Amino acid sequence: MPAAIEVTGVSKSFRIPHEQRTYFKEYFLHPFRRTSYERNDALDDVSFTIERGEFFGIFGPNGSGKSTLLRILAGIYVPDAGRVRITGRLSPFIELGVGFNFELNARDNIRVNCALAGLTTNEVAARFDEILAFAELERFVDQKLKNYSSGMLMRLAYSIAIQIPFDILLLDEVLAVGDQSFQEKCFATFEEFKQDGKTVILVTHDLPLLSRFADRVLLLEHGVVSGVGPFDELVDAYRESALVG
Repeated sequence: MPAAIEVTGVSKSFRIPHEQRTYFKEYFLHPFRRTSYERNDALDDVSFTIERGEFFGIFGPNGSGKSTLLRILAGIYVPDAGRVRITGRLSPFIELGVGFNFELNARDNIRVNCALAGLTTNEVAARFDEILAFAELERFVDQKLKNYSSGMLMRLAYSIAIQIPFDILLLDEVLAVGDQSFQEKCFATFEEFKQDGKTVILVTHDLPLLSRFADRVLLLEHGVVSGVGPFDELVDAYRESALVG
């Protein structure tokens, strides 16, 4: 049986401009002025495998390439080099508000997002009340999303993500904007996913959370894999590097 995710030799770089011209007048007065760029190697030859049904954590210092890696797994970014193989249906929950139309209310956004994920009209109707109930947004279902707080958006987005049939769930730090009680509801779903054999990839700075749920973790530093294995084996190395940094 193939692994849920196989990442082989993945690298990704970005160009950072040293000069940013924001006004049309600047282009008009200096049409031949060149902007110099600096290369930022976000990921360098990253390789790892995630087995089916595994709760896999990704952690490391700020700027280590964690979010870039997650976006590559989600298909948002294309790697410059290397290969990503995903076996199963993916549900990404990595950026707050992505996929939402803020001029529409929650009712319409639920319908649109579920339809885009491949659910039929009957399937959306069957899941609609459960999505709202889990998000605790019944009172605000007809309110436009542009008037939602970040916490309300997170509740709605997570509730939709877990109602869409998936084999692999990608989660970023976005859960951190929720209040404690809703976070605990999310953590309860983690337990359910583990029991159901779902694969979960979580990027977080919350070390106790990784200790609680992760079967294995990947420590990413400066775009390079520093280690893959049980959390207890890697956390000391991470804390030492954080102190040095």
